[in-house]
Amino acid sequence: MAKQNIKWVIAHEPIDLFLRAAKKFSDEINSKTDKFSFECLTLKEYSDKYNGGVQINKYDLLDHMDQGKVEMAQMYTTTLGQKHNRDMWALDMPFLFKDHDHAARVLDGQIGQKILSEMTNEGNVRGLAFTYSGGFRMLPSDRDINVLSDLQGMRVRVHEHSPVASETFKAVGAEPVQLMLEEINEGVAKDMIDAGESTYPRYYSLKQNEALPTINDTQHSLFLTSVLINDNFWAEMDAADQEVIQSAALSAAVTERAESIADIKKVEEVCAKDGININKMSESVTAEWKAATAHLYDKFEDMFTPGLLKAIKEA
Repeated sequence: MAKQNIKWVIAHEPIDLFLRAAKKFSDEINSKTDKFSFECLTLKEYSDKYNGGVQINKYDLLDHMDQGKVEMAQMYTTTLGQKHNRDMWALDMPFLFKDHDHAARVLDGQIGQKILSEMTNEGNVRGLAFTYSGGFRMLPSDRDINVLSDLQGMRVRVHEHSPVASETFKAVGAEPVQLMLEEINEGVAKDMIDAGESTYPRYYSLKQNEALPTINDTQHSLFLTSVLINDNFWAEMDAADQEVIQSAALSAAVTERAESIADIKKVEEVCAKDGININKMSESVTAEWKAATAHLYDKFEDMFTPGLLKAIKEA
């Protein structure tokens, strides 16, 4: 019997981190069943091999998954909130997660699995697990943030589809500028932004160090991605194969999250060698920022499933 081929298409940097997650998934699948073959592809590789050379972007990738052309991928949860499940945007709320253990209880527990499964309500894509690909957000910028008022008037790149991210910075007097993460350097060059939401693993991989010489370690929200699978492909499997796929996805996600955290330390060490200033946010500034954004929990309550934000905070 011919094996079913799984194409896992990587849409984002840092490629190495995604490749490690995909390999972990593939290795576990191969150890439990011989029903599947596995192919990990970048967007360019997929476009060249399976799309007649016509290049697609990360948003096109979701359409290709909906159409069943791609079996698996990873995608920013903020992007998924726009099209597949607005509850994904709840995960962007400021200072929502106390620490990584709190995040794991939410993401791997009933709350996270419900958010992932309900993606199918708006398309032919199912979420399997949450990955970090960076962990808590930081703010590369052209200056230190030592008091909350330093954010006043600062032009900050935020995700192009996230109302939560925009309001998080408006609340402290900053000017949110909606750009793709990959456009931070271009935004600086065009004098559009002074800072940009990012994560440690992306600081060097996207060459943000060349444009913004200071890292403000704000940890104001968690940067998440999700492992996705085409829902028709999923539905064609028997229950045993679904269990193998689900288990492997969660195992890969847990490993990836741990490696994301470990990568932060590596980036900090390179920053020290390169003379990049890492400005750790003080407890007083964090407390002020929490207070300034507290009203957003009421503002966005009706956007999400009733009680979701409260359940996450109490998990």
